[in-house]
Amino acid sequence: MSYKINISTAKVLVVDDEPEITEIVETFLSEAGYKVTVENSSNKAIEKARAIKPDVILLDIMMPGVDGYDICQELKRDPEFTTVPIIFLTGKDRNDDMGRSFKSGGDMFIKKPFSCERLLEIVNIVLMSTGKH
Repeated sequence: MSYKINISTAKVLVVDDEPEITEIVETFLSEAGYKVTVENSSNKAIEKARAIKPDVILLDIMMPGVDGYDICQELKRDPEFTTVPIIFLTGKDRNDDMGRSFKSGGDMFIKKPFSCERLLEIVNIVLMSTGKH
């Protein structure tokens, strides 16, 4: 069976309190054909997710206010988001956060700094595995 990636219809929500990160990711994924929405406030992330209904969420862990773990847990409690993949992005130590990431409902874990090419590859794989492509 061959999979055809239809990225023109896939929606990505990027949540990170660092505008430089969201700008880079938004630009790169948009140029690859994804419909990207950015949110720099962790307090508004859940509201934004419910408004746009993304196919995948890229979520920073360490943010002022509500952290990525809490956002992930709240979204995964909502039946509308139980199957939406959440990819954590973090600058923290992989060993410290990986277990907690999966326990909170995350599907993947990417350590910062990351290459945009690798991020795109992971987003593509995650969306193919969910049947969104």
